[in-house]
Amino acid sequence: MSVYGYVRVSTKAQAEDGLSLEAQERQLNGYAMMQGLEIDELFIEKGVSGAKPFVSRPEGCRLFEVMQSGDTLLCSKLDRLFRSARDALIVSDELKQKGVSLHLLDLGGDVTGNGISKVFFTIVAAFAEFERDRIAERISDVKSNEREKGRYLGGTRPFGYCITKEGLLEENKLEQNILGQILYLRNKNYSYRKIANHISDTELKVSHVLVGNVIRRHYSQSQP
Repeated sequence: MSVYGYVRVSTKAQAEDGLSLEAQERQLNGYAMMQGLEIDELFIEKGVSGAKPFVSRPEGCRLFEVMQSGDTLLCSKLDRLFRSARDALIVSDELKQKGVSLHLLDLGGDVTGNGISKVFFTIVAAFAEFERDRIAERISDVKSNEREKGRYLGGTRPFGYCITKEGLLEENKLEQNILGQILYLRNKNYSYRKIANHISDTELKVSHVLVGNVIRRHYSQSQP
């Protein structure tokens, strides 16, 4: 019977700094000592996002493969191990079927040992997924706010704009003029290719692919 520890940080900076990893390792060693256990091997997941399922992570996959009946897995927090409630419940059930005990320190210890622990684990896992969704929603709101301020958030430069040194979008007069022509011709039911040919004969050479992207972007932004 072996005892395994699992620690994870989500960014390269955290992995290089090492402080978060060391803190998690200290917590696991302290808990193991109080439980009369000794960690046989520590699995360290460096710079891997929690958005990835446990078994899709390099160390998570390796750990899952080596664990056998009678083994114990220690982890400091629920969100270090799982990406969602679904991931948590699937993996914990598979560990239970393997005969592996799962101890999560932030939930008080063994979460696979009895029915009461399983109910508690299910509820907390569901709330963890809810919080992850809330974080994603907040990030989306921040990006929307920055976009409304005219800030460039990465990706392909939108046609009709230049990017300033301050990271703001500034109108490009020539492209704005062409943008207006593209939308005008589209309203007259010109095809993408016909619009591209018309524009290319005047001020700037554009492709029908660019025309399609410009039109789709314009109408997606105009939706309520």
